[in-house]
Amino acid sequence: MNIIITIVIAAFLVLYAGLFKAKKALLPLTLVGLLVALGFAVASWNNSTIYFGMMKMDNFALAFSAISIVGTFFIFLLTQKYFAEGSENIAEYFTLILFALSGIVIMVSYQNLSMLFIGLEIMSVSLYILAGIRKLNFASNEASLKYFLMGAFSTGFLLFGITLIYGATGSFDIDVIQQYLVNNVKAVSPLFYPGIILIMIGLCFKVGAAPFHFWTPDVYEGSPSLITAFMSTVVKTAGFAAFLRLFAGAFEPLHDFWTPALMVIVIITLCVGNITALYQKNFKRMLAYSSISHAGYMLFSLVVLTANSASNVLVYAAAYTFASIIAFAVLILVKQKTGSDSIDSFNGLGKRNPLAAFALTVAMLSLAGIPLTAGFIGKYVMFLNVMENYQVALVTIAILNALIGFYYYFKVIIAVWFKEGHDVQLDVPLQYKIVLVVSVIVTLFLGVYPNLILNLI
Repeated sequence: MNIIITIVIAAFLVLYAGLFKAKKALLPLTLVGLLVALGFAVASWNNSTIYFGMMKMDNFALAFSAISIVGTFFIFLLTQKYFAEGSENIAEYFTLILFALSGIVIMVSYQNLSMLFIGLEIMSVSLYILAGIRKLNFASNEASLKYFLMGAFSTGFLLFGITLIYGATGSFDIDVIQQYLVNNVKAVSPLFYPGIILIMIGLCFKVGAAPFHFWTPDVYEGSPSLITAFMSTVVKTAGFAAFLRLFAGAFEPLHDFWTPALMVIVIITLCVGNITALYQKNFKRMLAYSSISHAGYMLFSLVVLTANSASNVLVYAAAYTFASIIAFAVLILVKQKTGSDSIDSFNGLGKRNPLAAFALTVAMLSLAGIPLTAGFIGKYVMFLNVMENYQVALVTIAILNALIGFYYYFKVIIAVWFKEGHDVQLDVPLQYKIVLVVSVIVTLFLGVYPNLILNLI
């Protein structure tokens, strides 16, 4: 609970600092608030606490809260000279991101389904505004509208599903729901089955899994790049944590019922994400379809539930988060100089700025799942997870899709190192250098020593 309180207080302090035009205080206040929240997460480790039956701060919640806070911290470091160009009201950007983060912490620590909904809405409402916060930009307005309409639609599915679950069990508490299933596994209420499917659809919308992914490419492309980075890393991680907490916990006794539907979603997600990404010439749009495919890989943890499912998702989420932050950081720098976010705008980056080029190369290799990177470990543990149940066909499809992923990720690497580009000098501010260097170190370190977080949960 201290984590949420700290983040919300930081949000209000930033808002008041903006009101009094103290622009230089905004970033320090935000970063200090995030560090204090991270400190509370570390200090609470191994101390599982349930707050009024609504939220449960166990190691699972603390681990995902910590990685969300670290990801947000890095994204805030990328705000140097970014928001000032599009708006004078920088405090509003900062405050909304912090409010979204508070909703994310609730999402990963809910004990009651009503708190899942509340956390989801706190996060979503902030993101609806952030996606369209550049009011004079048509693409940003379009992204906000699409995100709002599809988000409201998916929330309807989720709420209807929660209603049916409540009708069947008489409780929103996930432990009570699980106990109901254990005691009545052969006589489950007919309301329960459609409830599970509707909740699955609602959460698949939130994590961008196909065929509920239609909003993802347009929203990612139209939103400001920094907001897209936040949505594709921290928000996606929170969505999967919420997914895992419910389906690997409360709904686990009916695993045989909902697994076939999830298998179909996983296969469609992998194929749609990777095959469509092949044809993209826009870097942001390519990353959007790439994020869809990664959603498919992360769903492996639910296809076969094991004691390591939560740890596997944490490893994959950490690998994906740091690689994506690098990719978006370099994209922001390149777009500020060239005015374009096409893959061709990265041509010759290796000659213009070796640091940014090397960091982007490591990010692409990690996203592709090349050994000695965190992305390889993430894919490896996911494949190992489903192979425990001998899901050979699923692993074969996933490997074929991973090979397709090699092509479009290496297309970026070839553009960076082997193509001639514009003779535009790329300046990398100090904060960007910190983010790039630390993210590269973490990506390579986790690729060599994955046990650092593999056994956390």
